[in-house]
Amino acid sequence: MKCERAPSLKARAIRWLAQREHSRSELRDKLLRLLARAATDVDAGLANSPIVSEPEQEVEQLLGWLESHGYLSDQRFIENRTQVRAAKFGNLRIERELCLHGVQIDASAQAALRASELERAREVWRRKFGKAGAALADAAARSKQARFLAGRGFSPQVIRQVLRSTAGDTT
Repeated sequence: MKCERAPSLKARAIRWLAQREHSRSELRDKLLRLLARAATDVDAGLANSPIVSEPEQEVEQLLGWLESHGYLSDQRFIENRTQVRAAKFGNLRIERELCLHGVQIDASAQAALRASELERAREVWRRKFGKAGAALADAAARSKQARFLAGRGFSPQVIRQVLRSTAGDTT
């Protein structure tokens, strides 16, 4: 039976980054959880690694190495996450999600999102309600559509504009 060696901390981090972009904060938390679990659990996957006395310091050094070699970039994470989420969500939701990952969007990207929010909200509305010919004939339908757009993180001003512009248009 072949004895397989558990992947190192660096190998794990690179594997996670190969699967998708991570923010520095998010990757730090994952690595620290992995080290904490490895310290208490032999089956955690780092059984062949020595027990780390200063896990925070080791993780910070690894994160610095990953950034210096181009594997980890908060800016790339922000661009990727914003691009992926922009088709479905509004600025409020995108900014909140980025905040949860420990990063903030820069002013130019924020301005670009604001400039496109109305068009993105119209497209989201059209995909959900446009094909069904959902007219805003009654307050209940209007309220349902407003709640849907608000849940997607669009601002109240944009929601009002979308609902006003689609009140007579059910294409």
